[in-house]
Amino acid sequence: MVTLPRIALVGRPNVGKSTLFNRICGRRKAIIDSRPGSTRDRNYAQTSWQGAAFELIDTGGLLLESDDPLLGPASDQAELAIAESDLVILVVDGRAGLMGDDSAIAARLRKSGKQVIVAVNKIEGGDDGAGEFARLGFDTLPISAEHGLGVGDLLDEALARVPKVEVAEEAEKPLRLAIVGRPNVGKSSLLNRFVGQSRAVVSAVPGTTRDAVDSLLEKNGKQYLFVDTAGIRRARLLKENVDHVSVVQARRALERADVAILVLDATEGMREMDATIGGYALEAGRPTVIVVNKWDEADARGLKQKKVTDDVRDHLKFLSWAKIVFTSAKTGKGLTAILLAAEKAAAAGRQRMTTGQLNRFLAEASQRFPPKGMKGNQPVKILFGTQIGISPPTYALSLNHPVDLHFSYRRYLENQFRENLDLEGTPVVIKVRTRKH
Repeated sequence: MVTLPRIALVGRPNVGKSTLFNRICGRRKAIIDSRPGSTRDRNYAQTSWQGAAFELIDTGGLLLESDDPLLGPASDQAELAIAESDLVILVVDGRAGLMGDDSAIAARLRKSGKQVIVAVNKIEGGDDGAGEFARLGFDTLPISAEHGLGVGDLLDEALARVPKVEVAEEAEKPLRLAIVGRPNVGKSSLLNRFVGQSRAVVSAVPGTTRDAVDSLLEKNGKQYLFVDTAGIRRARLLKENVDHVSVVQARRALERADVAILVLDATEGMREMDATIGGYALEAGRPTVIVVNKWDEADARGLKQKKVTDDVRDHLKFLSWAKIVFTSAKTGKGLTAILLAAEKAAAAGRQRMTTGQLNRFLAEASQRFPPKGMKGNQPVKILFGTQIGISPPTYALSLNHPVDLHFSYRRYLENQFRENLDLEGTPVVIKVRTRKH
């Protein structure tokens, strides 16, 4: 696999790094908020400009001194991004002018020996205000990330200084795994254990992860793209706008994932919010793996897998088809089992039946147990069926009367599908069409 050149965006908080990141990537991937520290993790995106591919890294604001227990780790993340980058774009605020922290960051970058370009942001009227930043000792370019002014020139200059990698032809896409769950159940720790490096900030403070951080894992010739999402909280607890956005992004991550990894905390037991988040995965139609994390601590407390399994099944009845994997992000136990379960769930979600196979299946199922309507006493007959979608497998059935199938018969058909097609890990959708009289 070709290694892409990496370009890191750094600077003090609130200079527009995430706005520039989103402008270059062409989508709203990083959270934008007017308060310092909104971006705490390294945020990665593979993108291209004029046929040249590269990886862009957005970082939290670099602060020299802070009492905030989370802004400190954000600075650590920025330092890691600088270390692994081929070129650094130092983003500064042209409206605010040259600040002491800008000079301090520039001095730190000079010590790193990295190639640096200064992007003087928030300059909407030419290069007015950009001149004073020449004192930092690097080439400067005026831009407006919000309006896109000068961004093309910035990319031209940056990509001229790194090895050129042509945009690759569309290869087999990695399996996209969305890690979801309540705050502080160990989602980021699980991600870091998978990818083998600290890419997401891990803290005992709930809600540390706010952005969705994509991380690529290659193992045994297969690729997995993890989307680590911010913990989803009850709406009444969402006091900050940035957390509202995090919830939205978690749900978007589910929608664009192949498989949902629903993480539970073994030490805390089931909570109402676990079922709510599981409902989001079902609503998105995602194949799902249930991960009971922190099992090293639970095992030490004498908890038994059967008791916990029964508790999970009782609270998440609507995910009865999802495999449960017991893991420990701390020790690495169960990680391979998660990947295997995710692969199986994704394959189940892609299962197809020909129209002929489906109608033979329906005829046999109807013979064993005749269809029953939701209401009325008229005999119900399934006239015809066709599969209209995958991920999840979706079947449309035509009935001879304008009634829906009884819920017990829907459950019977779903169980028959699962037994015959091995659909562990994926939801099954049955839609009913009725003949018009």
